[in-house]
Amino acid sequence: MILFDLKCGEGHVFEAWFRNGATYEVQSAAGEIVCPVCGNTGVDKAPMAPRLARGEAHGGGDAAHLADGAQGPGDRIRERLREMRHQVEDHFDYVGDRFPEEARKIHYGEAEERGIYGEATDSEIRALADEGVEVLRIPWLRRHHS
Repeated sequence: MILFDLKCGEGHVFEAWFRNGATYEVQSAAGEIVCPVCGNTGVDKAPMAPRLARGEAHGGGDAAHLADGAQGPGDRIRERLREMRHQVEDHFDYVGDRFPEEARKIHYGEAEERGIYGEATDSEIRALADEGVEVLRIPWLRRHHS
């Protein structure tokens, strides 16, 4: 899964999840991505910037922001990772250590195309990438952080 910031022709910015970058491209070319605010189908990727903590020179450090109940950057990142984990677990099939084998079967049309997740070693991920199999590693928070 990949999250993109998108912007419609009217200037509305919103986020959307896609299976991968290619899925975004196909849906965009087909006019299937619609702005949730105005219904415009003229949607492009918006520039994305990392969300970094503000320093003292920009109105106070993290401690000042956290004192009023705001989340720090680490909290926001963990929340996004929790959301991503829930999306993956709810909408993808868990294949465990069979991930490389299942990913290849899907890539080569030997199995039904579907979202999967599981485990793979660094070398297995490199081998999949060398074959052109698109995979995405997600930092997986332990259950007690979810």
